[in-house]
Amino acid sequence: MLAQLSITKIRSKLSLYIPLIKSLQTSLLLLTGVAGYLSAHTTVNWLHFWQMLPSLFFAIAGSTILNMWWDQDIDTKMKRTHKRPTSAGQVTREEVLKLGIIVSVIGIGWALMVNWFYGVVVFAGLFFDVVVYSMWLKRRTCWSIVWGGISGAMPILAGRVLAVGQIDAIGILLACAVLFWIPTHTLTFSLKFADDYNSAGVPTFPSTYGEAATRFAIAFSSVVAALTMGWASVWIGVTAGVLRVIIVLSAGLFFLAVTTVFRPSDRVNFSLFKYASMYMLFAMLLIIP
Repeated sequence: MLAQLSITKIRSKLSLYIPLIKSLQTSLLLLTGVAGYLSAHTTVNWLHFWQMLPSLFFAIAGSTILNMWWDQDIDTKMKRTHKRPTSAGQVTREEVLKLGIIVSVIGIGWALMVNWFYGVVVFAGLFFDVVVYSMWLKRRTCWSIVWGGISGAMPILAGRVLAVGQIDAIGILLACAVLFWIPTHTLTFSLKFADDYNSAGVPTFPSTYGEAATRFAIAFSSVVAALTMGWASVWIGVTAGVLRVIIVLSAGLFFLAVTTVFRPSDRVNFSLFKYASMYMLFAMLLIIP
């Protein structure tokens, strides 16, 4: 009976911890790391590959948990986040902090043991995300998303570095594609939930520069993301058929981005938000040989 109660308690606790890692976001970033590694088209070091997956997962999840810990006060003020386990008081800040530190240390430590250069890039991603983006800039300036974008670009660069042993031109292009994709994703989000961010006192592009400038920034970042992804795909050496699909996907991203500028609406904005995620998902899958 006691054993059953313990198992039930553990399961209940895990059900509160799992949302802290934002599984969809973490999975997508992990996929970019896989794409970065396999984009090298070299003989796969399966020992490295199978160690990359958990090390990168733990590092990404750890940074997300630490962000949840730091942003707990903000989340309680926003309608879309006030029911999170952290803001709803279902887990304590101390629990979240300890969990975030443990998971992060496991991820970074494992990454450094696999390859020191790869580990440094993984650590840079966590540092930019937690310290620079969340702790330092998020509450001060809407330009914090640039640094958040850099952290989001680190997994694909880390995967590429582990495969080729250096930061090369293709790795930089892939990282730039993710870097410029992130504003397309986050700025559409800030338009949709502008009132939430305002009530929490978080500066955003819409509150700082207005909706028109934000929509232009979305269009610009979408175009750059599509161009860099296409350029990287050519250098990687994808087949003509794959390149055509990437071009079609990029055209769809470009069309929706331009539409948000000239025919703005909540429907178009939400469509772009959803499409941007699907675009990155399929683009990553397509560059994997």
